[in-house]
Amino acid sequence: MDIVDVCNHCLSLPGTEETFPFGPDVIVYKVNSKVFCLVPLDAPTQQFNVKCDPETAVELRERHACVQPGFHMNKKHWNTITIDGSLTPTEIRHWIDHSYGLVKKKV
Repeated sequence: MDIVDVCNHCLSLPGTEETFPFGPDVIVYKVNSKVFCLVPLDAPTQQFNVKCDPETAVELRERHACVQPGFHMNKKHWNTITIDGSLTPTEIRHWIDHSYGLVKKKV
C-alpha cells in the first residue's frame, strides 16, 4: 500500500471531500466538514495523519515503530503513520476507517 492507495481509500468513504486548505502540499480529507486524514505531499517519507481514540493511539505507538504522535496535531488524538512496509493494507485501511468513524459520529 502506498500514499495513492491511502488517498483512494479516503475518497471511497461516503461523504468524503478532498480539500487543500493549507496549500497544494497537504491533502486534507473531511467528512461533514471535519478533518479525518491529512496527507503531506512534501514529506521526506510517505506518511499520513489520522485521528485515533487516545488509549488506542498510545497502544499503537508502543506496538509499531512507524506510528508516532501526530505531527503538527494534538498528540493525544492524532497519529502520524509512516508507510514503511511494516503494516498490512488492512491495518492501514482500518486506522483510516477508525478516524473517519470518530469524526463522522461527532456531527
